[in-house]
Amino acid sequence: MPDESSEQPEYQVVLNDELQYSIWRADAAVPAGWRAEGTSGTREACLAHIDEVWTDMRPLSLREATDPAA
Repeated sequence: MPDESSEQPEYQVVLNDELQYSIWRADAAVPAGWRAEGTSGTREACLAHIDEVWTDMRPLSLREATDPAA
């Protein structure tokens, strides 16, 4: 029987209205202002996904203000 304390918790990638990413425990309710992005797995896998997709760390409102064509 596997030891439950050695199991890694599952995480999910979450996204807010400013298109900023974070991770959240999959067994917890997503906090207000955030939504599930669709990726889940280990902490490391979720962070690797964020590294791939979040190429501009600026909040959406700042990107729109400085580059109206975006």
